[in-house]
Amino acid sequence: MPGLVRGVARTAVIAGTATAVSNRVSRRQAGRWAEQEQAQAYQQQQQQPPPQQYAPPPPPPAAPAEDDMIAKLEQLGSLHDKGILTDEEFAAQKAKILNG
Repeated sequence: MPGLVRGVARTAVIAGTATAVSNRVSRRQAGRWAEQEQAQAYQQQQQQPPPQQYAPPPPPPAAPAEDDMIAKLEQLGSLHDKGILTDEEFAAQKAKILNG
């Protein structure tokens, strides 16, 4: 019987040691996986552009039609002053420009 108890005790020690080693290996592997996941998350975070905290400025407004109208009127006046347009032609073209 003492040999049987010794054999059972020996098996228990071996099984306990194997379990302890297995648990340690599992914890170590889990730690490595966690580190890899953290590293990958950090890399992905670094690759993403930072979130904008404000709206981009609106595009500049288009040149108003008023500037274009003034330029046309100035050109029309110049043609009238040079005698290229008669008073009637000048008045008709001016009305056309002003009325859109």
